[in-house]
Amino acid sequence: MSKEEIHHPTAKQYFRIAMVLSVITAIEVAIFYLEFLGYWMVPILVVLSTGKFALVAMYYMHLRYDHKLFTYLFVSGVVLATVVIFAIISLFSFGIGRW
Repeated sequence: MSKEEIHHPTAKQYFRIAMVLSVITAIEVAIFYLEFLGYWMVPILVVLSTGKFALVAMYYMHLRYDHKLFTYLFVSGVVLATVVIFAIISLFSFGIGRW
């Protein structure tokens, strides 16, 4: 299939994606109330939120249908931001109590 033959999502596909995003959001809310997860709650929520972000970027921002370079640039920015956030979190978590 050539680039010209790729069609943008229909209203039905947008509705399906919205339903998937709603289910993931409901799962996130449910996970928030599961106290036995402890510290595992944060990584689970990060993974679910990243998945939602990817769905929104692919379908609603049309990255799935654009040139691959735009997707790589967008995803690399998200990955870099995630790495920086976790580096800062680990920096401050190891530094607590030592000062």
